[in-house]
Amino acid sequence: MADNQAKETSAAKKFGRGAHECHMCGRKQGLVRRYNIYFCRQCFREWASRMGFKKMN
Repeated sequence: MADNQAKETSAAKKFGRGAHECHMCGRKQGLVRRYNIYFCRQCFREWASRMGFKKMN
């Protein structure tokens, strides 16, 4: 019980894997952070063509 209270009152993470999240869905894993996109890979696949990215073969 004390652990839960400590997590709730602690400040937001500033670095590491859990510090950033997807702008669309909120996932914290599998982020595309390049060019400050901050989309998870699933959302990036949906939105990439609309943002101007092209799939390279």
